Amino acid sequence: MDKAVSRNAARDTERKADLYRTPDERAAEGRAIRNRVPRSSQAGWEPQTERRDLVDLLVESNAGRLEALVPIRFGRMSASPFAFYRGAAALMAADLAITPTSGIQVQACGDAHLMNFGGFATPERNVIFDINDLDETLPAPFEWDLKRLAASVVIAAQHLEFPASETARLVTDLVREYRERMRDYAEMRALDVWYDKIDLQKYEDRTADPAVMAAMRKRIAERIEVERRKQVPDYLYPKLVSHEGAQPRIKDVPPLIFHPTEEIAPGLASGYEDAVASYRESLAEHVRVLFDRFHLVDLALKVVGVGSVGTMCAVGLFMASDNDPLFLQVKEARASVLEPYAGASRYANHGQRVIEGQRLMQTASDVFLGWTRGKNGRHFYVRQLRDMKMSVILDDWDTGMLRQYARMCAHALSRAHARSGDAAMIAGYMGSGQTFDDAITEFATEYSSQNRRDYRAFIRAIREGRIVTKTDD
Repeated sequence: MDKAVSRNAARDTERKADLYRTPDERAAEGRAIRNRVPRSSQAGWEPQTERRDLVDLLVESNAGRLEALVPIRFGRMSASPFAFYRGAAALMAADLAITPTSGIQVQACGDAHLMNFGGFATPERNVIFDINDLDETLPAPFEWDLKRLAASVVIAAQHLEFPASETARLVTDLVREYRERMRDYAEMRALDVWYDKIDLQKYEDRTADPAVMAAMRKRIAERIEVERRKQVPDYLYPKLVSHEGAQPRIKDVPPLIFHPTEEIAPGLASGYEDAVASYRESLAEHVRVLFDRFHLVDLALKVVGVGSVGTMCAVGLFMASDNDPLFLQVKEARASVLEPYAGASRYANHGQRVIEGQRLMQTASDVFLGWTRGKNGRHFYVRQLRDMKMSVILDDWDTGMLRQYARMCAHALSRAHARSGDAAMIAGYMGSGQTFDDAITEFATEYSSQNRRDYRAFIRAIREGRIVTKTDD
């Protein structure tokens, strides 16, 4: 009997050893990956000779979209190489899939460009900075997100006509910030990583130029104050709603806001009763108590973003009383652009894929996050509209402002990856020197040239009539 107990104890010890590895052991495992995938192999970009035609890929990505809105999507993408990059996540996903990968998985954003980060209010009404668009989220290699973010910095700097030498320094600084933050997370306790956040009202970067930091804090404070004044009852409600009939109705502003027909949105006749009930079931029980105080009054389709244009995105107006509105944004969730290369989602509903990824990657999430399915089989996720959501406007920025913002994005991305992945292993793979920084900088610089070539081909396809565009007017 004593021998049996001893054997069981030994097996338990071995099992625990398999489950628990020290940060140093996990970092060593990350360093060992360099033998298979050297950090220098992450550098550079060379398209394959059989690279698919970008027009074909973009047309494929329109499958299932509302045909009347697709020209608006392409019109927005045609504005500049940076706008094109924002709308071409599917194209870059295909390109990233042929690059060397570390194999270190995280919950990836899937579309980690500069404009998909920003500020928003937590349930406690603090304002934090984080990734704020996770439509494409899926488990994937950590460097895919970092490469897309780094390339977006190069393309943004080119859009602002910064010198190439300054642009390279911006990107190297971003990658170094990601790498050093990840090293810090590797040494932190698990709960400390989980609770870490970027509080916009207290944001400080000791490496920044004091004048740049002061200007950044001033802009942040002004923007937060503006957004606080735009809360639903005092700003959004009169902006979006009219009282022409017996009950409030969302204003039509075609082609960007309009009421759907039953053909476009089955369920209209019943007031989307089934979809609302399904969404309610996806909420936590305590949030259902709050949600049950509201009832759906109206719903209209709303064109949003660049890559999302043409998908079924809507605004729902819910009322608890005459002066107590709630606006919920209902966004169609399609298969992630990463799915052909990183594998299918574990969730049957892509709305749930987005929400579960969002809860995993963000420090704090909207209490009304949930998902549902329409009668037409489309998948949707739901969140509050706006809720102090703040995105940047880059056009008047200098190199100091872009550098600081890029560092904030790198910080947010590393924190999100540390929550879902193995920070010590990632840090071990990247190392403490500049080898990894230089490799990603080289990739981002060369991929920006690919983006310019693709943009020129896109504009040429518009001129040849292969792609039809339309302005928002």
